[in-house]
Amino acid sequence: MNDVLIIGGGVIGLSIARELHKRGMKRITLLEQGVCGRESSWAAGGMLGPQAETDEAGVFFDICCESRDLYPQLAANLLSETGIDIELERSGTLYLTFTDEDVRELRARCDWQMKAGFVVERLTGEEARKAEPAISNDIREAFIFPNDWQVDNRKLLAALRRYAEMNDVQVIENTHVTTLVKQDNTVKGVETNAGMLSAATTVLATGAWTSLIQLGVAPFPVRVEPVRGQIIAFQTAPALFKRVIYSRRGYLVPRLDGRILAGSTTENVGFDRSITDSAAEELKVIATEIAPFVSALSITDHWSGLRPKAKDGLPVLGSVSGLAGLFIATAHYRNGILLAPISAKLTAESLLDGVDSAYLEQFGPDRFAVEPVGLARSS
Repeated sequence: MNDVLIIGGGVIGLSIARELHKRGMKRITLLEQGVCGRESSWAAGGMLGPQAETDEAGVFFDICCESRDLYPQLAANLLSETGIDIELERSGTLYLTFTDEDVRELRARCDWQMKAGFVVERLTGEEARKAEPAISNDIREAFIFPNDWQVDNRKLLAALRRYAEMNDVQVIENTHVTTLVKQDNTVKGVETNAGMLSAATTVLATGAWTSLIQLGVAPFPVRVEPVRGQIIAFQTAPALFKRVIYSRRGYLVPRLDGRILAGSTTENVGFDRSITDSAAEELKVIATEIAPFVSALSITDHWSGLRPKAKDGLPVLGSVSGLAGLFIATAHYRNGILLAPISAKLTAESLLDGVDSAYLEQFGPDRFAVEPVGLARSS
C-alpha cells in the first residue's frame, strides 16, 4: 500500500510530492491522466504577482504573498537538487495606466497596500518610459511592484518532475481515475482504468477535472469548473523588457530567450481547449496598447489551458469533515504557479504533523458542504 497517492501531475501535485518526500515520506505514488505538467500548469504565464493583481486586503492576498515569498528559496533548492534553473526573475512588475479609470483603480490598489507596509513605487509616464523604453507613449502614470516576480513555469515543472524521478517517487502517467474508493467513511484509494490503487491517504490535485471524479454514491463535496485561458507569444531580441508589464486589459511577460508572452483570455467553454483566431487578435491588440512595436510582429506560438475555478474563485485546500484519508488541493484558478509552494507546505504539515492552519480553515472544502460527506451511505 502507498503511504500517499497523489492524483494529478500538474504543478500542485508535483510540488506536494516533493514536499512530502523532503519531509521523510517514502511510498509516494503520483497518478496523471495524461503527461505530467502538460495541462494548465504548462499553459500558464508564470507571473508571481499578488500585489499587481489583488484589489483588496484579506486572507487570499496574505496566502498569495506568503507563497510568492517562498520562491527564492525554492528556486535555489531546485537548482541544487536537479540542476534546473527555473529562471526566477526578480526585476519586479510594472503596471501601466492609460485612462482616468485605470488611474483611479490603480491608485486605490496601491494606497491600501502602501498603508499596509507593502512596497509600491509610483512613476510618471516619463519615468516609466525611462524604465522600459519600449512601452507606449500614451501611458498616464505607472506603478512598480518590486516584489512581484515571474518564473518560467515550464522549467519549474521540469525541475519538479526531475526531482520525482531522482527520488523514487512513482509517477504513473496516462492513467485515468474514475472513483474514490470509500469504506466506513474513509477513502481507501482509487479506481482507475487500469485497476484499483490503495493508499493510506489520497490527495486530489486534479485541477479542472476534480468534479468528474466520483465519491462512491455520494456527491463530490467540491464543484470545480474549467475556465479556458489563451496566450500568444512573439519572438524579439532578448532583454527587450526588464520586467512583467501589466495593464487593466492584459499583460506582457518577457522570457530570457527573447519570447514575449501576451495574455490572457477568460472563457467559459467547458473542456474545450481549442485556440481561436479571435482570441489571438484580441490579445495582440492588448499587447500593442502596452508596446506599439508589437503590431509589426508575427505571432510565433498560441496555446490554451483550462484553469480550475471553484464557485467563489478561491482555492480549495484541506480535508473533508467526516471523511478520513482524503486531502483536497485544487481550484487554484489563475494562481496555480503562485500558490504551489504554500499549497505543498500546508498539505505536508497537515498530513505529517496534523497542523490545521488558518488557511486550511479558510479555504477548506467544508465551506461548500450541505452536510458532512461521511453521513452519506458508503459504497
